[in-house]
Amino acid sequence: MPDPALAPRPDGLPRRGARPAPTEHSSLEIARRVVELAEDKKAADIVLLDLSALTTLADCFVICSGGSERQLDAIADGIIEGLRAEGERPIGREGVAASHWVLIDFGSVVVHVFTPPERDFYQLEKHWSEAKTVLRVQ
Repeated sequence: MPDPALAPRPDGLPRRGARPAPTEHSSLEIARRVVELAEDKKAADIVLLDLSALTTLADCFVICSGGSERQLDAIADGIIEGLRAEGERPIGREGVAASHWVLIDFGSVVVHVFTPPERDFYQLEKHWSEAKTVLRVQ
């Protein structure tokens, strides 16, 4: 019989101190799935970087672009919903489409969704130029 203290609250949120069961997906598997979900929402210039040899911040970055605020939201929401259906929940989401940048933190995988001008301004690929480019979808 499951522990009632770990059962979700009536509103569907986890109880304080309850942790979801860990999933068996590797960082690279999650990142590749993020790329697929971003492609489904017509994200442009998708790049998957392997940072594992450079930092403990994250194992992978996925960086992609959307042409409008509406598309940024659609890309971010599509990634979150797609991974949630597979048992992966984000730790957090920062930024809003109106700021032309959204970050989704899955722990070992961090997703950056930019409009092209903001992506050019922040130049994450240049900053992390020593990272291994695993995948690029243009």
